[in-house]
Amino acid sequence: SAASGAVRSCSRTVCSMGTGTSRLYSALAKTLNSSAASQHPEYLVSPDPEHLEPIDPKELLEECRAVLHTRPPRYQRDFVDLRTDCSSTHPPIRVMQWNILAQALGEGKDNFVQCPVEALKWEERKCLILEEILAYQPDILCLQEVDHYFDTFQPLLSRLGYQGTFFPKPWSPCLDVEHNNGPDGCALFFLQNRFKLINSANIRLTAMTLKTNQVAIAQTLECKESGRQFCIAVTHLKARTGWEQFRSAQGCDLLQNLQNITQGAKIPLIVCGDFNAEPTEEVYKHFASSSLNLNSAYKLLSADGQSEPPYTTWKIRTSGECRHTLDYIWYSKHALNVRSALDLLTEEQIGPNRLPSFNYPSDHLSLVCDFSFTEEPDGLL
Repeated sequence: SAASGAVRSCSRTVCSMGTGTSRLYSALAKTLNSSAASQHPEYLVSPDPEHLEPIDPKELLEECRAVLHTRPPRYQRDFVDLRTDCSSTHPPIRVMQWNILAQALGEGKDNFVQCPVEALKWEERKCLILEEILAYQPDILCLQEVDHYFDTFQPLLSRLGYQGTFFPKPWSPCLDVEHNNGPDGCALFFLQNRFKLINSANIRLTAMTLKTNQVAIAQTLECKESGRQFCIAVTHLKARTGWEQFRSAQGCDLLQNLQNITQGAKIPLIVCGDFNAEPTEEVYKHFASSSLNLNSAYKLLSADGQSEPPYTTWKIRTSGECRHTLDYIWYSKHALNVRSALDLLTEEQIGPNRLPSFNYPSDHLSLVCDFSFTEEPDGLL
């Protein structure tokens, strides 16, 4: 909470490098320019977290703010209280969904014509990403387009108490970019002091019986406070117009996998992802009408509770301006309640040059929700 309070203030200040922060700065600096993953095939092997010293999140936040002292401050985003009752006696489960923008794609492929090249420098953009995570302190973190897992996010987040899993795309477009840092993929982190891992599945999605380049991670966790189990999944479906049927097939494959993992919806489910699909697409409708009984959490921010946000990504490429709703947090509406959701950045905050920018590190907005279990229904875990 100290880190959360500190980062929500409107200004950044350069911290003094005392003994503790100097030690930490050295550890942080080691992650800034590492390209080991791109030069060695062992990027798929995670370093042993047992020997890594824990980090105070407030110290890491100060280090990030020191690196970012010349940039404008983070914008304020508020949580919207969505509770209909206060019956839960256990702390909420905070889930964060975010496509963080792969570094190789941001610099080498995505052509953000209004974004200054300096705003995409990894040394600083990495700290913006960490600052966003530290601001909201999720219990579970679901990320897409992660191409600095082993040299940045895994070592730092493991020292903050997270256990992580990474599943790269088989043919990542990052590998086409010169001086890349290895493939991008999905990553899932959870706080080890809150959850116990029951099982984990890395899923390579199929479409029309063919293996595709898109992946998902699904993990069954047990809440240490309540003993309740639930499944958390993260995915990133195929991008671009013209691939709607392909995405639909990938979504059906993922739903079938989740049906098996949750024993036909007996285990509550949360699915986070960049679906690359507007709510009008078939894949969205498959999730909305699935026998898994899912609802989209961010619909609850609308006046009628039935409409998705107007955008979750907003960028300007050489092909023109793109403003779309593509990112979602789905949840089992029979077993989970959404207690609050983080409001989106306004158009004024995003600014005329859109995303990414000096203020914000990705072309996608982070989504954050607090969940609680409903009263335990008969026959459910």
